[in-house]
Amino acid sequence: MSNDALPPQALADIRVLDLSRILAGPYATMMLADLGAEVIKIEQPQVGDGTRAWGPPWVGPFSAYYLSINRNKRSVTVNLKTEEGRAIIKQLAARSDILVENFKVGTMQRLGLDYDTLSALNPGLIYCSISGYGQTGPYKDRPGYDFMIQAHGGIMSITGPVEGPPTKVGVAIVDVTAGLYAVGAILAALHHRERTGQGQYIDVALLDAQVGWLVNVAQNYFATGEKPKRYGNAHPNIVPYETFETADGFLALAVGADSQFQRLCQVIERPDLWEDERFRTNAGRVTHRHILIPELQKVFRTRTTQAWMDALLAAKIPASPINDIPAVFADPQVQHRRMAQTVHHPQVGDITLLGPVPKLSATPATIRTPPPALGEHTDAVLQELLGLDEDTLARLHEQGVI
Repeated sequence: MSNDALPPQALADIRVLDLSRILAGPYATMMLADLGAEVIKIEQPQVGDGTRAWGPPWVGPFSAYYLSINRNKRSVTVNLKTEEGRAIIKQLAARSDILVENFKVGTMQRLGLDYDTLSALNPGLIYCSISGYGQTGPYKDRPGYDFMIQAHGGIMSITGPVEGPPTKVGVAIVDVTAGLYAVGAILAALHHRERTGQGQYIDVALLDAQVGWLVNVAQNYFATGEKPKRYGNAHPNIVPYETFETADGFLALAVGADSQFQRLCQVIERPDLWEDERFRTNAGRVTHRHILIPELQKVFRTRTTQAWMDALLAAKIPASPINDIPAVFADPQVQHRRMAQTVHHPQVGDITLLGPVPKLSATPATIRTPPPALGEHTDAVLQELLGLDEDTLARLHEQGVI
């Protein structure tokens, strides 16, 4: 699809100066880019975002990791260690709506690129800092990585087998959710600026993000004072809500209402379980899960996963097979929702990327351009936005500024 044929996009008039790298920041700016924002990705000359080297696997010269979070962006190389490089960033910030960075706390102040400095040049600037532990507090100077934060923030203590070790989530979920929180805050700040003309500073911490999505587990602790425990694939507040072994594999069952449990008992031909007063309510099933779950496990082992799926879905009981990743992308619903999309890359040909999640009716999120090569747009952006001529660009390249 040519850019001329693209539908209007919600953030088409917004420019983002992206000084972030690795995952949380680039994930946030990719979401803004999907919604139409112009995202200028600032990278160190010759080196670039650290994820460029995080292979294998590779697609041509690009790591798969880098490709996963950098579509719809323009790459500009600027050496922040040089005075002229920092001057370029100041000029770009003066012409941008949003700046996102995830350097160690204090780095931007040392570079003279902190919020106070840049907002003096551009009062409408929305400046978002993403860090491990936040810009304040006793741990603010600690480095923060997803795995460490999963350990620190409690999610590992409630994830994994009941009798097994604490377990991390299989994707860098803290980075991803911190990016999501950042996007939400940025959009709120844009709305505030629309009313007042004023930008603001946003402080997003990976630790805050992880603690924030403990949700009902945290509330259970607040309500009882008791330390939450691991339930494996089970749920602390809903029963039956877990995986069950079948004759040829596993399925996930999510019975969230008493009426669903009644239908389940009919499907599995165990009306006695519904007639048992201990299991008539969810509260009773939670209390007596140690009795109910073994009975259900015995039943589910008698038929194949597909046989159970057919019967459960026919009775409108939420259930799912345990898909591996190839099965996910072969699934007709995932394909219908275009969660895998192909885009042409001038260096490596067609590549497949994850599709945007939100489906907006009037201003849809789109993949317009592939993840850029390092510095691919340096000269074009500096000519367009700062008016630098070819002689100046050649000198800056030669001096290692860009």
